[in-house]
Amino acid sequence: MGHLYIACTIFFTVYGQLILKWRISAFGALPASFPGKLSFFAHVLCDPFVISGLGSAFVASIFWMAAMTKFDLSYAYPFMSIPFVIVLLLSALFFQEPVTFSKVAGLTLIVAGIALGAHN
Repeated sequence: MGHLYIACTIFFTVYGQLILKWRISAFGALPASFPGKLSFFAHVLCDPFVISGLGSAFVASIFWMAAMTKFDLSYAYPFMSIPFVIVLLLSALFFQEPVTFSKVAGLTLIVAGIALGAHN
């Protein structure tokens, strides 16, 4: 059951990032003026999908707390490098963001470093 909690944490983390990117992109660039910024965020925060993206961060936190009852943090936390990989791949698929050598190399170093640090 503990690994299911980790998987749900990963799912809701990725969902939140993708939904926020999708919806915030639809609102355009952040205005330069302070009143413009307030108006921008007021509109963004009323969007049901943005609310679900923010809510998913909360839900991910609940699952993470459940996972912490099953595992040592030093065991569970390296799994949190998985969302980096999934978000990179899905942002390329859904948002046509470039997957460059430097992004892949950097991501590989992060994941390898976490895996090495977590290895007993």
